[in-house]
Amino acid sequence: MDILAAFQVFVRVSESGSFSAVAREMGLSQPAISRQIAALEEHFGERLLHRTTRSLTLTDDGKDLLVHATRVLESLQEAETAVGRRRGTVAGMVRLSVPVIFGRLYLTPRIGRLLEAHPALELDILFNDGVADLVAEGIDLAVRAGMIADSSLITRRFGNVARHALASTEYLARRGTPQTPADLADHDCLMFTQGMSPTHWQFEGPQGKVNIPIRGRFRSDSGEGVREAVISGYGIGMLPAWYFRDEIIGGTVKILLPEWQVPGVPVHVIYPSRRYLSPRVRAVMDFVVAEFSNESVFSEPVKRD
Repeated sequence: MDILAAFQVFVRVSESGSFSAVAREMGLSQPAISRQIAALEEHFGERLLHRTTRSLTLTDDGKDLLVHATRVLESLQEAETAVGRRRGTVAGMVRLSVPVIFGRLYLTPRIGRLLEAHPALELDILFNDGVADLVAEGIDLAVRAGMIADSSLITRRFGNVARHALASTEYLARRGTPQTPADLADHDCLMFTQGMSPTHWQFEGPQGKVNIPIRGRFRSDSGEGVREAVISGYGIGMLPAWYFRDEIIGGTVKILLPEWQVPGVPVHVIYPSRRYLSPRVRAVMDFVVAEFSNESVFSEPVKRD
C-alpha cells in the first residue's frame, strides 16, 4: 500500500464526506477509493469510518488518524514547497474556481500564457457563481467577488468591480426608462441570489444614499442567467457593465440611472489557510493578480458616454 496516497484519499473523504466526490476529483473509480480506505483500516487494524446510505462519519480512531494524516501531508507539502522553490519547479494540478462570466470572458482567453510559461502545470477550472467550500471540494484557489466572511481563508484583493442597473432597449421601449431609483418599484427587477444584497439595491446620488427594495418574477443564482434575462428583455438587472461588453457597444443594452452610483464589489483571490503554498498554486495566484490588477473593469468605474 502507498501510505501517502492512502492518506490523501482518507483526508479528502473525511473533508468531503463522499467517496464518489473524491473519486471524481481524483479521476478514480469509487471502488478504488473504497479499497484505499479498506487498506488503511487493515493496516491499522481499526475501523476508521462509519458508512450508511446517507452519511459518512469518522470513528474515534478515524478522528485520531485524520489529525496525524493531515500533519504528515502538510509536512510533505512543506518539503515539496521548499525543494520546489529552490528548483523553481511549477508542476502538477491546480483546481481554480471562478465566477462564470469572469472565467469565460476574461480568464480563459488569457490562460494560455500561463500554461505556456509552465509546461508542467495543469489546470482544473471550475465555473461557479456560488460560494464554493474550498476545503470540502478540494479547491486550491478561488476568485470571489464580495466580502469574505470566512476568517479561515487567506484573501488577496486585486480589484473592485463597479455595478450598474441595466436593461435591454427592447424592455425599455416596452416599460419605459426609470429616472430615479424609486421608479424601480414599477419595474420587473432581476434578482441575482448570490449577490451581497439580492432583495435590495443600494444607490448614492444627488439626494444621498437610498436602499431600494426590488421585486420581480425572475431570480437566479447564476450571473450568466441574470445576464441572459437582461438581454432577453425580462427586466432590469444589477450587474457589472462588462457582463454586457458587446451588447452595450452594439446598443442593445443600456446603463440606467447615470447620476446614481452603486457601491462597488471587491474582488479577491482566496485560498485555504496554509503555512506554505506550493509553487504551482502560487504561480496561478500571481498570474491572476498580475493579469487583472491593472484591468480597467476591475480597478475603476466604467466610463459612460
